[in-house]
Amino acid sequence: MDLPGFTAPVHRALTEPILLGGAPRSIAILNGTLAAALGLGLRLWLVGLVFFALGHLAAAWAARRDPLFVDAMRRHLRIPSHLDV
Repeated sequence: MDLPGFTAPVHRALTEPILLGGAPRSIAILNGTLAAALGLGLRLWLVGLVFFALGHLAAAWAARRDPLFVDAMRRHLRIPSHLDV
């Protein structure tokens, strides 16, 4: 049924979201940066570690439920609520 020359194989890695330790890459980097700012900048080591652990666990849990939750959240915040019918 396929016409020769009109199909292209797509690698699975091109369609899956990029996760870092189970959490979306952008969220994991932001979470690590904020935890490092707390731990190193403010010298609150324990608070920084707890912030990182809880933030990463929450992001990994959300990514396990929906790997594209970051895109859905951005779309939800961008579209005004008065369009909700």
